[in-house]
Amino acid sequence: MAHRGLTYAGAGVDIDAGNRMVELIKPLVRSIARAGAAAEIGGFGGLFDLKRAGFSDPVLAAATNRVGTKVKIAIETGVHDTIGIDLVALSVNDPVVQGAKPLFFLDCFACGQLPEIGARVVKGVAAGCREANCALIGGETAEMPGLYQAGDYDLAGFAVGAAERSGLLPRTDIKAGGVLSFPALSISPGNA
Repeated sequence: MAHRGLTYAGAGVDIDAGNRMVELIKPLVRSIARAGAAAEIGGFGGLFDLKRAGFSDPVLAAATNRVGTKVKIAIETGVHDTIGIDLVALSVNDPVVQGAKPLFFLDCFACGQLPEIGARVVKGVAAGCREANCALIGGETAEMPGLYQAGDYDLAGFAVGAAERSGLLPRTDIKAGGVLSFPALSISPGNA
């Protein structure tokens, strides 16, 4: 088969727009760094050091989620900087109820043509990570012309937390009327 000279640009993907978005969100990522996570994005995989985060016998808890049809509300109202908060909350809630402390988050923003609103969406993801005290260590920006209509996008995320093995929930000593305390979590009472 002869080489056809296919390019990203020929498929409608704007590499320069993707690079601009990375530059726009780098300060957001730096602003939510935490012990164990690098404060830079742009590599092929996010790294996290559990020992630097203070764990001695950790068990990881992971969850993935998406905002679903709420993305249509964001698109129709033009409010794009809060949907990321919702995405992070949906994703970190599952590890938290197992007694895990949120550590890091990865997002996936997919669209037909990379709009400037992508940075506004990630601003909300960063705000959600700040509230959950987890780092945004990477993600995916996927520009897929022909799959999404102009102005449409989708958003999904993946959260990982950790707990000391002895602190996992549920436990057999929990009784009706008892009070659960999560001393390992850094979530303020208003954000739980």
